[in-house]
Amino acid sequence: MSDLKPWNLVADIGGTNARFAVHDINNDDIKNIIVLSVEKYPHFLTALTDFIDQIEQKGGWEPLPGAACLAVACPVDGEIIRLSNSHWSINKTELSQQLNNINVDIINDFSAIAYSISSLQSEEWYQLGGGTPQADKPVAILGPGTGLGMCTMVPVDKGFLILDGEGGHIDFAPTSTQEVAILTELNKRFQRVSIERLLSGAGIINIYQALCKIKSAKEFHNTAQDISTAAINGKDKIAVEALSVFCRVLGSIAGNLAMITGAKGGVYIAGGIVPRIINFIDNSECRSQFEDKGRFESYVKQIPLRILLKDQPGLHGAMQKIKLNELSPK
Repeated sequence: MSDLKPWNLVADIGGTNARFAVHDINNDDIKNIIVLSVEKYPHFLTALTDFIDQIEQKGGWEPLPGAACLAVACPVDGEIIRLSNSHWSINKTELSQQLNNINVDIINDFSAIAYSISSLQSEEWYQLGGGTPQADKPVAILGPGTGLGMCTMVPVDKGFLILDGEGGHIDFAPTSTQEVAILTELNKRFQRVSIERLLSGAGIINIYQALCKIKSAKEFHNTAQDISTAAINGKDKIAVEALSVFCRVLGSIAGNLAMITGAKGGVYIAGGIVPRIINFIDNSECRSQFEDKGRFESYVKQIPLRILLKDQPGLHGAMQKIKLNELSPK
């Protein structure tokens, strides 16, 4: 009898990084997380092969997984999946053949986050302001990272239905004179300004550069991390202003999403950016803009706005999806 342990492949593939991991079937846990830079691999299958080779070198696991679930940052319809913010594409048939014709499931990355939210512990989120979730109402999720993802969880029977979409590409609608000025600057660069042009890593840079042009000021930073660090340290007034605009717009869009979806079950902010600036956003206008909806302020005021703190939610969500597939009738 073989001493090698069975495993499933789970992955969370964004525009910048691809996270691959082992779902330990025996212990029902995520292990051997390996993060690969998307830009360093010409093709998705090259990165996948590298991951499987590394798992084989670690030893203890069967040569190939028994099933796979990939969470990807793009629409998942069609035979060929093209990543929205990278050069990678995934051919479903080729992928299954590469893995010895196992069952391969490809889901939207925010659908994976939704699957992980269904089993959250209280320490895995941080709430901005008040509000109490209603168990029988929809939950909305948005998250700035390389891009801006959104999805909705709708309760059905004893479970839920996940509605993924591309809400990050809706039009940016300014709500202040300052935001109108920023939109005017961004319109000079982009044929159309979507909300992702502000609510993403590149969006922070866009806001900062626009403010520098408006104020005829020199640009001292060229990465979202540098701008955020300067803002948190309070060393650069324009960086502080840029990150403040980011937080305010995020709150406004989150409130819009809450009203569109009727998300009285709560709105969760996911993605890699917000957890790193949690103290800044807690003291920003994010929550007040979330509630600033005129006649419907009382409607939104009851809805909790939470920052997702769970580690690797995409991988855990992919694992949950595999388990649900196994429980579904054949």
